[in-house]
Amino acid sequence: MDHDPVLDAVGPRLRCLRQRRGTTLAELSEVTGISVSTLSRLESGGRKPTLELLLALARAHQVPLDELVGAPAPGDPRVRPRPVRRNGRTLIPLSKRPGGIRAYKMLVPAGEPAGEQKSHEGYEWMYVLSGRLRLRLAEHDFVMKPGEAAEFDTRVPHWFGSAGTEPAELLVLFGPQGERMHVRARPRGRG
Repeated sequence: MDHDPVLDAVGPRLRCLRQRRGTTLAELSEVTGISVSTLSRLESGGRKPTLELLLALARAHQVPLDELVGAPAPGDPRVRPRPVRRNGRTLIPLSKRPGGIRAYKMLVPAGEPAGEQKSHEGYEWMYVLSGRLRLRLAEHDFVMKPGEAAEFDTRVPHWFGSAGTEPAELLVLFGPQGERMHVRARPRGRG
């Protein structure tokens, strides 16, 4: 019989996790639908774990599958930001995962003239770190101070810029739709 050190370590890891949580084999069986006999053999190393069994156990223990199989620790988690300048603003990436929600630190220069409100697909969240930020959202006009946050549907026409004599620093979260170029908002009907 071939011995795989990764698979051989799964049984003791499963037993330790179950015992730490104070769960019996019968209780775990009830939650997972895996027989007590199979659970016992998994923990003792008498049965090799399958992906189907491991997924059920990971869900029951509410842990990532990696924790059950002892996957190697992830690599260096630090983000090596390369600032990007767009329209006079500096964006510093704070996340490196492609796709999904992205985090940025944004530096908004002082003295920008109020621009045209624009809209695009997505949702935006921003938090003011320093300075003051003016946010125009449709007919609303706000000035945000450090420690204040805003979130909004970006299909609503919006514009933001520094509201003082110094730059504003923000944390901004947005998804792939928010990275697309803004499109001009339709003007309100005249009348």
